[in-house]
Amino acid sequence: MNPARIMIVSGEPSGDLHAAELVNNMKKLNPGLQFYGIGGELSRAAGVETLYDIKDLSVVGAIEVVRHAGPIRKAFTTILEKADKERPALAILVDYPGFNLRLAKALKKRSIPVAYYISPQVWAWGANRISLIKEYVRRIFVLFKFEEELYKRHGVDAEFIGNPLMDTVRPTLAKSDILRKYGLSEEKRTVCLLTGSRTGEMRSLLGPMLGAAKIIEKKLGDVQFIVSKFKDLPGEFFEKEIRRAGLGAVVIEGDTYNALFASDFAIVASGTATLETALIGTPFIITYKTNPVTWMIAKRIVQVKYVGIVNIVAGRQIVPEVLQYEATPENLAAASLEILGNPERLQRMKADFTQLHTLLGPPGASSRAAASILNLLKE
Repeated sequence: MNPARIMIVSGEPSGDLHAAELVNNMKKLNPGLQFYGIGGELSRAAGVETLYDIKDLSVVGAIEVVRHAGPIRKAFTTILEKADKERPALAILVDYPGFNLRLAKALKKRSIPVAYYISPQVWAWGANRISLIKEYVRRIFVLFKFEEELYKRHGVDAEFIGNPLMDTVRPTLAKSDILRKYGLSEEKRTVCLLTGSRTGEMRSLLGPMLGAAKIIEKKLGDVQFIVSKFKDLPGEFFEKEIRRAGLGAVVIEGDTYNALFASDFAIVASGTATLETALIGTPFIITYKTNPVTWMIAKRIVQVKYVGIVNIVAGRQIVPEVLQYEATPENLAAASLEILGNPERLQRMKADFTQLHTLLGPPGASSRAAASILNLLKE
């Protein structure tokens, strides 16, 4: 009997991480499984035959998607051609809803069963996507308990498996060793700037973050800065912007968890990184800027009070959000200094992060999902 061939599709770095973890756990349970699809470096390392790399796919916003329409269309065509030639026993779609919900519809027409791993944020973008998931997806695996309850109210086969970040987010060194490794002082307070993994985020956020850092440096004096860079982003852009800001900052590449753990405070782009920062336990503020047209569209259709996932999960604002037109160096610095200058506020935020752990489920989410997907495959 030939080994089962499974399609797995992610479209951005956080999805690539979760896809790779899932593949590794599925292979532990069934070493004969074979995987192909769309992913990045981590998926390839897990043994996935990647037909298209995520580098050209990781974009957010209506305008940004239009600008990358060519690569996105090519990736969509490539994966469907492969499905037609080599029919998978199951398709696993990881987050990335604009692409993956269209793909789920195309796969349903081909009678290929679909499991959706990591729910689109239907609670933010409206219930219309729930009806699409109900129609095209066999089972959806969700990271938050409130998502499972929402889907089940609409008749969707949903399973809460917890959050995979509970297994992956941890530093590998002691704080003193991290500081020593990157030539930083143990006597100064350390602030980390984290722009996100996408090129657009880097270009819109790095300048305001560095400007805020310069203001914080003037106010506090005894402070040093880490700029955490996703390894696929261009290092020369970071170096040029840091020089332009006149800031002495250390760029740390591909070592985000250690960078955050070594820091006393952080300014973080909205996204998965906000949840990772909270799990590390480093106090921070959330920021985001995008194309003005994208922002206007989002403001009209988004149905949640907060942007940061940590605040959405907590059900209240535990981390300040400084967004879009408010995301100036002056405002980012003011929000940061308000927390840095208030030891009670710092401790309260850390306590809120500890409570957040209880809302994310126990460790082992990826292995639970792997076992459930294999049962689905048997069905």
